[in-house]
Amino acid sequence: MSLNLFLIFMLASAAAAATGIIFRPGAWYESLQKPSFTPPKWAFPVAWSTIYLLSAIAAARVALLPGAGVALALWAAQIALNTLWTPVFFGARRMAVAMGVIGVLWVVVAAMVVQFWALDWRSGLLLLPYLAWLCVAAGLNWRIWRDNPGAGAR
Repeated sequence: MSLNLFLIFMLASAAAAATGIIFRPGAWYESLQKPSFTPPKWAFPVAWSTIYLLSAIAAARVALLPGAGVALALWAAQIALNTLWTPVFFGARRMAVAMGVIGVLWVVVAAMVVQFWALDWRSGLLLLPYLAWLCVAAGLNWRIWRDNPGAGAR
């Protein structure tokens, strides 16, 4: 694994994470009805920090392998979609659009797991927590959208 590549992937991940600082949940989100399976507030930064770290490690592991082009293109697509979700959900308050973004993100990450696994099974394994967390996040997005009609866009 190349340290320089790892740092580049972490930089992209940090840019995605920065949207959470810019578009904070705030009072609007606190006022919404949330499902019983909503994780505690502290779990979100812990989960995302772990996911960003593991995906950067995985990407750095496969980046120099022959045939990694599709895998890295999927990595780029997922970080772009990941970056997009927060401003769509918390900034624009477009829960339906955010549901579409997270649905596409889930498909891209699932494809990325397959591609990474084919190149280096350990790297594919490192991405499984991401896919699991996206299942939780998509469930939350869905239920919040469904349970709070009219609470969307300002």
